[in-house]
Amino acid sequence: MEIENQEEVWEKLTLSNDFLFGAVMSNPELCKKMLETLLDIKIKKIEYPEQQKVIDLALDAKGVRLDIYVEDEVKTVYNVEIQTRMKKKVILPKRSRYYQGMIDLNHINKGEDYDTLKKSFVIFICTFDPFGKGLHRYTFETRCKEDSQLVLQDEAYKIFFNTKGNKEDITKEAKAFLEYLDGKESDDEFVERLAEEVKKVKRNEKWRRDYMMLYMRDKENREEGRQEGRQEGQERIVLNMIQKGMDLEQIADLTDIPLEEVKKIDAKM
Repeated sequence: MEIENQEEVWEKLTLSNDFLFGAVMSNPELCKKMLETLLDIKIKKIEYPEQQKVIDLALDAKGVRLDIYVEDEVKTVYNVEIQTRMKKKVILPKRSRYYQGMIDLNHINKGEDYDTLKKSFVIFICTFDPFGKGLHRYTFETRCKEDSQLVLQDEAYKIFFNTKGNKEDITKEAKAFLEYLDGKESDDEFVERLAEEVKKVKRNEKWRRDYMMLYMRDKENREEGRQEGRQEGQERIVLNMIQKGMDLEQIADLTDIPLEEVKKIDAKM
């Protein structure tokens, strides 16, 4: 990719990009304000924001890379993730369950009492409606199926925010923030602070280099995946033609695949 095209990619990023979101929220004041705005709470301070915290507890376990991971003055844990693509409906709920479990395991040592587990919020900010109900906010906590008034009080909360919500279910400030993530400008004070921070991050040469390195690596990985897919597709076509009794030279001629490659595929049968 040419330099000017790289610059264009960088300049077009919005706050819904997880890299830019993590860079902006590495500012503890903005991160604290975001949590206060979304959760409608007050936080005295954030003790240590960690960008892209990695939790990898065992060599044979699936590691977790968290976009935003912070703790407040009373050790409540907040994990915030940006999601811009809707996959299978089960993916986000199952991912939130896995993240919650890994966060808990990361905070309790062998022999410690379970009451040392910290109150935690696993938060997904989605640029789509993850549950199709039109809400801006979906909050989940563990309740008794037989008596919905009975809460387990395990202090583990999973919250999904939807930038496409159409209900009057959150504060004006929270709605302005979500709309900004969805690409809408606002005269909201916090949104204006975020917009200034986005400009500041984009002027930072180190942030730009780091992002472009990740961007090019991801692009190469996608291209390799497409190439592997094409090769697998070609192999399936050749195998199908061989199974129908076609001559190898004829297959090579029809598919424009070198005869030697066709012979190698034939040898696998």
